[in-house]
Amino acid sequence: MQLHHIGTTSRTQSTQRVGRGGKRGKTSGHGTKGQKSRAGHKIRPEIRDRIKKIPKLRGHGKNRSRTVRTNRIAPVAVSLSTIEQCFEAGETVSPNILLDRGIVRIRRAKIKILANGSITKKVLITGCAVSKMAKKSIEAAGGTISNA
Repeated sequence: MQLHHIGTTSRTQSTQRVGRGGKRGKTSGHGTKGQKSRAGHKIRPEIRDRIKKIPKLRGHGKNRSRTVRTNRIAPVAVSLSTIEQCFEAGETVSPNILLDRGIVRIRRAKIKILANGSITKKVLITGCAVSKMAKKSIEAAGGTISNA
């Protein structure tokens, strides 16, 4: 036996490299024109096409990082019905008292009293922001509001 008699037992089959002359000429199996016929073509994922169609965020100005206040603390809402349940007539409602009674759980939070429910008790509200409708209801019940 000699070296030129030795052959492989299994056929080595490699994928045909397209576009380098040989039996596949002209378009070399890539079809005609367009993105898919170009060398090194990449087709973007379908989800990116959908994302591109969604309108951009509006109302933030040119530089969103400057126009949106990320460090702003949103006020904690307290309803009139909660004040009606947790306070007696003539008591004072302040952020510290609301925190002590467990109505508000965040320290140094801005508190805003909203007109959800109704109030019949005369209470004094200090240091809290109050909505217009809540102010009407509190004053109609004989209560007072002071910002100090």
